Amino acid sequence: MTVTTYRVAYDAQVRGRFPTTVHEGMMVERSGPVVRHHGNGRPGLVDYRDLGGLEGPGLDAFIAAQRDFYTGLGQAAEWKYHDYDLPEDLPKRLVAAGFVAQEPKTVLVGDAVRLATEVTPPAGVRIRTVTDRADLHRIAEMETAVWGADYGWLVEALSADIAVDQTVVLVAETGLVDPPTMVSVAWLRVTEGTEFAGLWGGSTLVGWRGRGIYRALVARRAHLALERGIRYLRVDASPDSAPILRRLGLLAVATTTPYVWSPPARRP
Repeated sequence: MTVTTYRVAYDAQVRGRFPTTVHEGMMVERSGPVVRHHGNGRPGLVDYRDLGGLEGPGLDAFIAAQRDFYTGLGQAAEWKYHDYDLPEDLPKRLVAAGFVAQEPKTVLVGDAVRLATEVTPPAGVRIRTVTDRADLHRIAEMETAVWGADYGWLVEALSADIAVDQTVVLVAETGLVDPPTMVSVAWLRVTEGTEFAGLWGGSTLVGWRGRGIYRALVARRAHLALERGIRYLRVDASPDSAPILRRLGLLAVATTTPYVWSPPARRP
């Protein structure tokens, strides 16, 4: 497979897709060329395959309308920009409308069958599937500690995904205490109706990085993907995880930058 082949499949099957299953409390709707996600306690998302030729003042008005929509909800939202999106001045127009660029990530795609290797986690570490809310709360606490942001919304988001059998959540744990110490978390999220599943999470406590836990979680999720008939795995990879994934054989198809709108705090 080539970068071009992966990108064509990614654009056709993943970007701007209207989901066939929408979780309770979640709203998904079309607004012109974009698909807006909001509700259920998680940040909003503006997703699209292309902007249908919007440019200039018309594009500015459209961006402002999306911003104002989420402002009315009192909800932060991400405009998911890819480096090959048109027009070329889109990032400048997003910034002018008040969106703030976050750390870019690399979109990598690979074949599940190539990633489904046999990787053993380090001694003393076990990987298990979790579904209990108590474990999901522990995951949210760990993500908050790793990234320094409030991930409390993740409990409801993962719970909803698990309930409709779209997501398998894995944790890597160590220690004999009850509950054991959670050192890394990751999940596989199937993009229903497509050949794709996403590798999400992959957060590891600082003291446990570089021991092969991340690679073991990738391999375990690849096996789960094959069991579900998934062909491609994709990752929005951070600068830390991208080199590992490249070594495992995934190819970079895009650089994506989240442009985030945070509405002003409402007065009581």
